[in-house]
Amino acid sequence: MQKLQSQGVHHITLVGAGRQTSIDFWEGVLGMPFIFEQPNLDKASESHLYFDPGDGRLITIFTDESRTPVKRRTPTDPGCVHHIAFAVSRVTFLQAVARLDERAIKHSGVKDRGFMDSIYFEDPLGLLIELASYRFEPPAGFTHADVLMQAHKLRVARGDYAIAEVHLADAIQALVERSRATLSEDRAPKNPY
Repeated sequence: MQKLQSQGVHHITLVGAGRQTSIDFWEGVLGMPFIFEQPNLDKASESHLYFDPGDGRLITIFTDESRTPVKRRTPTDPGCVHHIAFAVSRVTFLQAVARLDERAIKHSGVKDRGFMDSIYFEDPLGLLIELASYRFEPPAGFTHADVLMQAHKLRVARGDYAIAEVHLADAIQALVERSRATLSEDRAPKNPY
């Protein structure tokens, strides 16, 4: 028996209400270009809107003009989506509170996650959205997931509760040391002063 190996998220499709509500939120609030539209090929009464979340992948929305927004939190029962998180740059994240406030969008305020900062708010249909900003950049040739896996190993070995900035810094150092050659015989930390 073999696995069906995934290579990333292809797209996420959500059930929307009217077409303009989706365009106004996904492009008008989150800045995702509206890149194409066609009928829902499985349900002709619906339209299928496609948005680029910034990495060339897709967020798609099934819309139907007969549906109106329901102003309540989407279910969080087992099997349901709790939230969708989108990466934003540090400078964009630092503007999030003010930009949500100017639209009177209720939000969580900034949440410290140790390895990233987050802010949460609901879309017009009650889906919880997270804007997330990493506190680190991975070294060349590595991904955020590589750094987080190494930081997790360090955290567990040290008996710490959650990943903190020290684990990230030490993980980045370990990844660089493992992947980059040196002419030095001793790579141990030194004090040249």
